[in-house]
Amino acid sequence: MLARPTVTVDLSKVRDNARAVVGLLPGIDVVAVTKVTCGSPQVARAMLGGGAKALGESRLENAERLRAAGLTAPLWLLRAPAPESAGETVQLTDVSLESELGTVVALENAAAAAGRRHAIIAMVDLGDLREGMLPAALPAFLERVNAMDHIDIAGLGVNLTCYGAIVPDEHNLGRLAELAERSEKQLGRPLLVSGGNSGSIGMVTSGRMPPAVNTLRIGETILLGVDTLTREPTPGLHLDAITVAAPVIECLVKPSLPQGTSAQDAFGNFPTFTDRGERRRAICALGRQDAPPEGLVPLDPRVQVLGASSDHLILDVHDLVRPPALGDPISFVPNYAATLQLFTSPYVQKVFTPPA
Repeated sequence: MLARPTVTVDLSKVRDNARAVVGLLPGIDVVAVTKVTCGSPQVARAMLGGGAKALGESRLENAERLRAAGLTAPLWLLRAPAPESAGETVQLTDVSLESELGTVVALENAAAAAGRRHAIIAMVDLGDLREGMLPAALPAFLERVNAMDHIDIAGLGVNLTCYGAIVPDEHNLGRLAELAERSEKQLGRPLLVSGGNSGSIGMVTSGRMPPAVNTLRIGETILLGVDTLTREPTPGLHLDAITVAAPVIECLVKPSLPQGTSAQDAFGNFPTFTDRGERRRAICALGRQDAPPEGLVPLDPRVQVLGASSDHLILDVHDLVRPPALGDPISFVPNYAATLQLFTSPYVQKVFTPPA
């Protein structure tokens, strides 16, 4: 019996996936990204245990959670801070991804006041149109930052697939390698070259990754076991390191076609339905406030997700041999969007097994 929806993280499977991904990327350091789990210290330790060299987070609240839990691994801030958050950034993180000179000036001032140093990855936009300066602006940016007393230019980076869904390839990552070579000549020293996220793994495994790329920021493939370009399983990885279970709160036989005049649902949509006759339907205590129903795959293939309102997940359980009882858990594997919401929802319990 289950009282409330519960996400379960199998830390041994997370560690196994991290170890397998690191093995796929010889010569490349993995920055393990914990942001989809809201900076879970347990998940972070499992990723580091699998061979990751550093941790990546996008929010300072999560970075603070990791530091408060005693994690001392290098920590990258993957979303540039607002200048007003420069002080927290230099206190909590070692590296941040930057493209705006004004933010780096704020980091310089904060680092000077704290008597610390802070490293940055200079981000360039190579087509995905999320963060990053255009390549033509890079030399002047590096010149200005290199003159600062408390900021170290650790390397260059790019982000692909997250916004514009642009696939990493020989052209854009080759361009990053060219920019890195020019930047190293300009600065007179080697640089980290961060060639993107989980979507760049295939470039390495297919032998197409430029040798200059020596760092990747990996989250989804470690946690969910999929190729982020196709969402197909990555061979050798666990697909169920993260699962969610929700208790049944109603289980009745009902018509499969709503009756009456149809209008918009609670979210402004006009749903359509197929008349399959009377079917046994279960309602679970999980809703769109917690996860998008289209991102939940039932562990039992005989269960079908029909939809959800804000607080109710409606399932077809007619094909189960035994109807679920009230309080019985029904389990799912969440996709990335569902995992993100589940960890963010305060209404979903989080369990880590085995204990970190």
